[in-house]
Amino acid sequence: MRLDGLDAWATAHHGVVSMEVSGLSRSSWYRAIRSGQLEQLHSGVARLHGTPDTPNQRIMAALLAVGSPAVASHRSAAHLWGIDRPPNDPVDIIVVGRRRFPSLAGVVIHRPKDVDRLTPQRRHNIACTNILRTLLDLGAVDQSAVSDAVGHAIAHHHVNVSTLESVVIQHSEHGRAGIVALRNAVDDWAIDRKPTDSLLETTMQRLIDRSGLPPVEFHPIIAGYEVDFRVIGTPVILECDGWAYHGLQRATFERDRDRDADLVAAGWIVVRFTYRAITARPNDTAGRIAAAVARWS
Repeated sequence: MRLDGLDAWATAHHGVVSMEVSGLSRSSWYRAIRSGQLEQLHSGVARLHGTPDTPNQRIMAALLAVGSPAVASHRSAAHLWGIDRPPNDPVDIIVVGRRRFPSLAGVVIHRPKDVDRLTPQRRHNIACTNILRTLLDLGAVDQSAVSDAVGHAIAHHHVNVSTLESVVIQHSEHGRAGIVALRNAVDDWAIDRKPTDSLLETTMQRLIDRSGLPPVEFHPIIAGYEVDFRVIGTPVILECDGWAYHGLQRATFERDRDRDADLVAAGWIVVRFTYRAITARPNDTAGRIAAAVARWS
């Protein structure tokens, strides 16, 4: 493959090419680098001139420099799964086997003893660890990030709480690096040891705890209905309305209102909150809850 024929390949690989893929001789490769047509990232790996420097490009370049078998892992895999990561993260790569590699600038090479769940997944055309392995490995290098990462994975339907709990049980016996952070994250995203029906309810629980509001009971049965929260010691019921479920489905909207009417007729105070109110205006939401409790008191 000649240099002028690399555009299509590089476009599919985040602007990165390798000497091996290019088919260029060693002298032609370095001539292209000296002329500015290629910008060297690692030995034998370069990006085409003018392509933007991105996390995906740096991950791809590191994988090409290391060669197969290798997968993006830890912080890099988290980024590929859409989890928000700092732009200055190093590139994390897992390699299997005893091959030795030269030191690569900005790249951390991991050689784990645990080789479970290392069948590569492809995200943005880059080989990486699957979401469960990613969350475990992330806890080994950035414990504080795991809770939000788990929340992202649940919200995007990559995984559910039950599956995560199974992984925690499986790995706890071995004292695996990252397991404590993942266990704590799973606890964060479950309420009263019951799986949350939605990420929104967990966000509401965090808001209540953080705002110093009275304690609540999660998913009690009241007047024959399962409600989201009841403020303990009061007749105040808190309901969380996710837009996709409660706003877009007419039948659900009507059923919610019929249920509210039955609960009010039975002497309960029902206060509903939308996704936007809970996530974007938490102080206003906390104030409304406090006011509802105060009016009853």
